[in-house]
This record gives sequence, C-alpha cells and structure tokens, in this order.
Amino acid sequence: TDSVLFNTTATATSTGAINSTSDSYLPLGGLVPLWLMQLGEVVYGGIGSGFYGMMLFVLVAVFVAGLMVGRTPEYLGKKIETFDMKMVALGILVTPAIILLGTAVAVLIPHATSVLGNPGPHGFTEILYAFSSVANNNGSAMGGLTVTSTFYQVATGLAMLMGRFWFALPVMALAGSMVMKKKIPPNLGTLPTHTPLFITLLIGTVILVSALNFLPALSLGPLIEHFILIHTH
Repeated sequence: TDSVLFNTTATATSTGAINSTSDSYLPLGGLVPLWLMQLGEVVYGGIGSGFYGMMLFVLVAVFVAGLMVGRTPEYLGKKIETFDMKMVALGILVTPAIILLGTAVAVLIPHATSVLGNPGPHGFTEILYAFSSVANNNGSAMGGLTVTSTFYQVATGLAMLMGRFWFALPVMALAGSMVMKKKIPPNLGTLPTHTPLFITLLIGTVILVSALNFLPALSLGPLIEHFILIHTH
C-alpha cells in the first residue's frame, strides 16, 4: 500500500520517483499513475513545470464560464481574447499529440514491438506509459519495455525535446500577450476565481480535457486489460 501511494503521489508531479515496479501493478493500478501524468502533472496545483500547465486549464475554465454567461472572459483583470485562447489550445494539445503520435508510430513498427516484455494490451500500456513519461518530463517507466533500442532512443529523445520546448513556446507567447494588456477593474460580471464553484469548474475542465485526449488510448491498454483479467478469472 505504501509503495502504491508513493508511486502515485510522486508520478502525479514531475518527480518520477518510484519505489516499486509499475509494470507489476494490476491494470487499474498502472492506469492511475499513467493518467495522472496525462493530466499534465497539474495535481497539487501544478508543482514545478506543471504550474503553467495548470494556468492553461485555468484560462480554459475562465473561457468556458464566460461563454456560459455571455461575457468576455477575463483573468486577473486581463481580458482573454482570440490569440490567447489559440495559444492555450496549442499548449494543451501539443503534449497529447506527441504522446499519441509516438505511441501510434511505435505500435506500427515491428522492431519497436519486438522489444516488449509483454504482448497484448499490457505491451501497449508500456509504450503509452513511456511516451507519456518522456513528453511530460516525468522519468518513471514500466520496466517491461526495453528502451535501449535505436528506435526508442531516438523517438523518446525527440518526444522529450518537443514535449518540453514546444509546450513552452505557446505559454511564453501567452505570457507576453497578457503582460501587454491593460488591467481593467473588476465589475459585476467578473467571475471570482477563488470560490468553490470555480474550483469545481477547474477540476471538471482538467478531467474532461484529459478524457477527451486519452480515453480511447487508455481503453486499448489498461482498461481492456482489466476486463480481460476479470473475464479470465
């Protein structure tokens, strides 16, 4: 129990420290740290590089709330405009695109699948976990996948490079845009971002965006493996 708690807690941040083998967990046990990475490592308020990931989700939540009440969204006295939301969308989607594209390429190449320690859905989970870890700057891994081959050395290196810098570019552009704007005073239409209502909206936004991005891939890996395990026992 302590090992599972430690692995889950550490993997949810960009720490990547583990004290037990993630590859030995049951399907749902491996799903939890995998999914927490795919959230963008924004749990606990976004420790380390997860902070600006959390800020992107905050702006999405503010934007959605503005659409629901029919007002121009604003955050910290700055209006959220078209360019800002384009950068937010790019920042949120670039990491999932790297993870899913890398995983898709890996499962199509025989050399990449030949080094799997386990066949079937668990092997797919190992590949998905590897690209999720490197793209999110995590560092943890499932030991069943041998990543010393040329393909994984190159592919995970590129995923790590793009996952860090391609993600940072739209965030820096967004920061520059926000700095240049004049601050406007709060009014009756300003959405308070310190209330339980907004916190609930923010949590829902994080979960929904992650589910839309990764639920199909997770269904092919740990989820289907879980149901196979139930059926065979």
